[in-house]
Amino acid sequence: MFRFLHQPDRALRPFLILWSTQTFSALGSAMTGYALLIWSYRALGSALGTAMLAVCTYAPYVALSIFAGALSDRWDPKKTMLVGDTLAALCTVGIGVLYLTGNLRIWHLYGLNFLLGLFNTVQQPASDVAVTLLTPKSHVQRVCGLRSLGNAAVTLLTPAAASALLAFAGLPAVLWFDLGTFAMAFLALLLRVRIPQRGPAEGAQAREPLSEATRAGLRYLRGNPGVLHLILFLALINLIASMYNAALPAMLLSRQNGGDFALGAVNTVTGLATVLGGILTTLLPAPKSRVRLILNALLFSMSFENFLLAFGRSPIVWCVAAVLGWIAIPAMGANMDALLRLRIPVTMQGRVYAARNTLQFFTIPVGNLLGGLLVDRVFEPLMAAQANDGLLPLLFGTGKGSGAAALYACLGVLGVLSCLPFRRDAALWALETPPQPAPDAAPAQADPA
Repeated sequence: MFRFLHQPDRALRPFLILWSTQTFSALGSAMTGYALLIWSYRALGSALGTAMLAVCTYAPYVALSIFAGALSDRWDPKKTMLVGDTLAALCTVGIGVLYLTGNLRIWHLYGLNFLLGLFNTVQQPASDVAVTLLTPKSHVQRVCGLRSLGNAAVTLLTPAAASALLAFAGLPAVLWFDLGTFAMAFLALLLRVRIPQRGPAEGAQAREPLSEATRAGLRYLRGNPGVLHLILFLALINLIASMYNAALPAMLLSRQNGGDFALGAVNTVTGLATVLGGILTTLLPAPKSRVRLILNALLFSMSFENFLLAFGRSPIVWCVAAVLGWIAIPAMGANMDALLRLRIPVTMQGRVYAARNTLQFFTIPVGNLLGGLLVDRVFEPLMAAQANDGLLPLLFGTGKGSGAAALYACLGVLGVLSCLPFRRDAALWALETPPQPAPDAAPAQADPA
């Protein structure tokens, strides 16, 4: 892999520039999100309050994505990404001004996260299309692996880097780093990356009525049940995973042997596991069965991690849970990404990805809201009412955070029950059949900028 990065195929250089700079910018954004998560939990002490940050980010994203995809297929992806990055940077500036003047409140973060989610509705489909246009078909598996590796690297570095900057220089330093990474990514995209045109069908799409273009993505999914079922399966997984995310800070920051160190350690180990998984995904050849790999990876991850978080009482056990839960996720994500890119015509990808975003990601704000409510209103009161020598305290411990541990046991059962039925879905297995070549397939190569 490192030889490939050092001496890449000439056609892949634009993608590598885009991928590396956008990944670095994503690290800055993730560090800001991590720092604000800690700030909000310390201010509120509520799982629901911190979960609302994710709800506000994803609510506009899933509500408007289906319309934004039609626009992203009409608009130039490069310009769309540049505008989206700029608006997101302005939100970061707004947070910094409010913090430095002593006026930052939790409702400000809710509002700014809503705006970030709004900007991302158009930017994300444009980014997906740009990657397809820059990727020769012979390198799809490797590019998908690199994207997973980039996401893993962000997950690995975020907690340690954000915690270090917070400890030594405070929240403003995190925000300045975020803005610096934005500037680098913006200039690289503006000056160094030329994204090819999508072909003659692009002009016809620009003249197509917006309502018809919006329905086109849904029609494609109705006509391709395997893709649709895969998206719905991931929607169910996202529901469980977002409940996991809502409960994690509440459990690790509150439990005995927990605190900031435990949360940072688990997040760091999660990053290490995903980096290792991303490296393996990039180095290894494509699997014989992408569908089988996706199903097995999610069954493994959804079971072991949740159960170990539920019954573990120390950072070591929680870190082992993170390794088992995340090491297979890059392979799952890369192979799902490859399945979609190889099957969906590039002139349709913006609209289909937008429909995918609405169907697959609408469960994320629901899960975050549900997870916060279940921790604060159901499981924590339930555990507080138990006698110390009862069965539930024996299984999940006592004190604040034991309710979140009990929720993880339920999520483990729900994860297993969610994965097993899809193993018998014939439409999913039909995705193993190679797709017919499309006339508007991605170009064999792209000229470097």
